Amino acid sequence: QLQLVESGGGLVQPGGSLRLSCAASGFTLDDSTIGWFRPGSGTEREGVSCTRRSGVSTNYVHSVKGRFTASRDNNKNTVYLQMNSLEPEDAAIYYCAARKYLACSQSVSDYDYWGQGTQVTVSS
Repeated sequence: QLQLVESGGGLVQPGGSLRLSCAASGFTLDDSTIGWFRPGSGTEREGVSCTRRSGVSTNYVHSVKGRFTASRDNNKNTVYLQMNSLEPEDAAIYYCAARKYLACSQSVSDYDYWGQGTQVTVSS
């Protein structure tokens, strides 16, 4: 069965850090581009970050630039999202998604596999 499983969410105080993990089973992530999403202001999820096969990542949301860093460990078949200096506005369910293409995409429909999400709560 092909699936992605996120973990690492939880409750953290403002200014704190979390590292989310996205582990794959049934397929390898080393030939996949991985996106991180969270609910947007409308009905669609918004793309937060994307990690290419090369390991180069891009942050899409202006407010997370300089604070969030995506990375990958192909030996562990896992991708990570390091979240630092967390703000209450970062609180959301975060999802990882995989696509078998080189290019990153912010479009939900471009991804083939999705995890179940992990909750991030930022509160004092």
